[in-house]
Amino acid sequence: MGWWEVNADTLAGSRFVVSPLAEATTCLIALERARAAHPGERGWLDVHLAGYRARLAGDPVTALLVRSALGRSWIADFLTPVPAGEGSPGFEEELERVRRTPPGTARADLETTLRRPVPEALRRSDLPERAARLLEWVWEETVLPYWPRRRRVLEADVLARTDRLTQGGWADVLGGMRPGTRWLGGNRLQINTQDNPPQELTGVRLMFVPVTRGHGWTAWSVGTPVPRYALVYPCSGTLAEPDRTAPEALGRLLGPARAGVLVLLGTPKSTSQLVALTGQGLGSVGRHLRILLEAGLVRRRRAGRSVLYQRTAAGETLVEASAPAG
Repeated sequence: MGWWEVNADTLAGSRFVVSPLAEATTCLIALERARAAHPGERGWLDVHLAGYRARLAGDPVTALLVRSALGRSWIADFLTPVPAGEGSPGFEEELERVRRTPPGTARADLETTLRRPVPEALRRSDLPERAARLLEWVWEETVLPYWPRRRRVLEADVLARTDRLTQGGWADVLGGMRPGTRWLGGNRLQINTQDNPPQELTGVRLMFVPVTRGHGWTAWSVGTPVPRYALVYPCSGTLAEPDRTAPEALGRLLGPARAGVLVLLGTPKSTSQLVALTGQGLGSVGRHLRILLEAGLVRRRRAGRSVLYQRTAAGETLVEASAPAG
C-alpha cells in the first residue's frame, strides 16, 4: 500500500481548498469513462456525454491524449497540478499551470501513466495546450452552468469534515475520504492500496480538495519553495446527489426558501451545511428551522459539538405528498 508519513505540524497546517480545476478534471474523468457514481451523475452524463464524444470525434489527437493520460491506476501529473492554496484562485489561473507545462514533461508524465513510450501521434509539442483547451471546454460546457450550487456543496462538505475534526480527530476525518484512504496511526496516512514507497511529508503544505464527482487522486509539487501535496476526494454522497428543488405545491404552502430547507433535510444536516447548500443567510436558515421545528416537520439532535436537523415522519409525508406524480 502507499502511505504518507505526516507529522503533527504538517497536519496542523493543512487546509481544505475548493479548486475549480479539480472539479473540471473529475468531470473530464467521468465523461471519458462514462460511468455514473450516483443517480445525479447519471442525469448529468445523459445531458453532456454526447457533446463530449462529438468534441473528441473531431479531434482524434486530443482523444488519444485523454485516453493515454487517464490511466486505470494513475493520472498524468500535468493534468492534476496541486492547488496554490492561497486565496481563491479562479479556473483560468489554475488552468494556466496546465498550459505552461513543458512539452517534454507532459510526454514523460504520459509514459509514466502508459508504462511504455508514448504513441507516435503524441510526440508533439502542443500536448499541454490541447489538454488545457479540452479542460476549458469541460469547464464551460459541463461545470460552469452548475458551479454556484456545486461550490455550495463542496463548501458544505468542508464544513461537515471540519465539525468531524473537532469531534473525532484526524483519524475520523481521513478514514472516509476516499477508497483506500485511512489513518494508520504513528503519523501514517494510507493514500491508496498500491505498492508504492512511503513519502515523508515534513515541512510541506498539505491540502484536502473535495470534488463532486466520484473520483479522486493524489498530487504533489516539489519544485516550489514549500513543497505542496494534495489529496483530492469525492465529497459526501448525500451532498453530491442532484439538486432537489422543492415541489411547487410545497413552495406555495411553506414559501420557496423554507420548502427548500425542508427538502434538504432528508438526511441530517447542520445549520452551517444548510447555509452553504442553500446560499441563504444564517439568520434566514435559523428562522426557517425554528418554524419547521414548531410545526413538527423537523427534529434536532446533538452530535458532539454540532446540532443536526432532519425531517420527522410528518415532514416526510408532506414532502412526498407534494411531489409531482410520475
